[in-house]
Amino acid sequence: GIVWPVSLSWCVLQDHLDDLLRQLIVLLASNDVTTVTCTAGVLCNLTCNNAKNKTIVCQLHGVQALLQAVNNASGREDIIEPAVCALRHITSRHPSADMAQNTVRQVGGIPVISAFLHQQCRWPLLKGLVGLIRNLALCPENHFHLRQQAVIPKLWNILTRAYTNSSKRGVPGGPQGLIDGVYMDEVVEVSVGALHLLARSPENRHTMRKLNTVKLFVQLLYSSNENVTRVAAGVLCELAQDIEGAALIEQENASAPLRELLNSRNEAVAAYSAAVLFCLSEEANHPHPSTISHLPHPNM
Repeated sequence: GIVWPVSLSWCVLQDHLDDLLRQLIVLLASNDVTTVTCTAGVLCNLTCNNAKNKTIVCQLHGVQALLQAVNNASGREDIIEPAVCALRHITSRHPSADMAQNTVRQVGGIPVISAFLHQQCRWPLLKGLVGLIRNLALCPENHFHLRQQAVIPKLWNILTRAYTNSSKRGVPGGPQGLIDGVYMDEVVEVSVGALHLLARSPENRHTMRKLNTVKLFVQLLYSSNENVTRVAAGVLCELAQDIEGAALIEQENASAPLRELLNSRNEAVAAYSAAVLFCLSEEANHPHPSTISHLPHPNM
């Protein structure tokens, strides 16, 4: 009951939260399930869109504490989900984000996180997990370790399930593609976004080709959701860097939708599409690092 009286609306407005955050991180090690559940939830809220709080949590070894809480949760999603979301927050968009991404790997967190990427988990947790994996993929040093945990086929499985469910209704008469409070388009976007970043490694591109991912990525170019179109064009841009990938993209007749997307009002979509078309051209069937280096950096 220690955590419940904390007023989040009050806390978020305060400039000096160091002591509170320190106490919350200590409480994550509590043996009381309710205390840990509430603490993880409060940390999730306090690190949402707050760069200062994210940095403080990192400095106070919050990454290690959150991972330990996940590891000790015995599969309880009411603890794992907010803890994972807090980890997702602190591995992105603040000055110490790269340190947090490295710390997850250094303390053995990648196997812990990857173990939950399975069909038994509910969509809110899966979405948070995939978002965290996406942030971890921003760090090139993490790619080998993510590959060791078979993260790419796991992400692919989640992506194809979400894509299949995007036209379904969670409840009769409910919004299309909304299941367990999560829009499947959002899961598609973050899954492809994670694969986009992982595709920067040649070994990962090889794995994606073996999984026959290109066909779906090309289909996603036609999505009415601009964010989905952007990440689909982005991952195709990476896959097109190899002769084999370019050939697979060509086989799926991707040139037509890519030419249409050259006129997109979204600069990233247009840039990615131009880069893929460049790689597909007869004079460019080999890697072109200079093309990639000028493309927008995917950021969360």
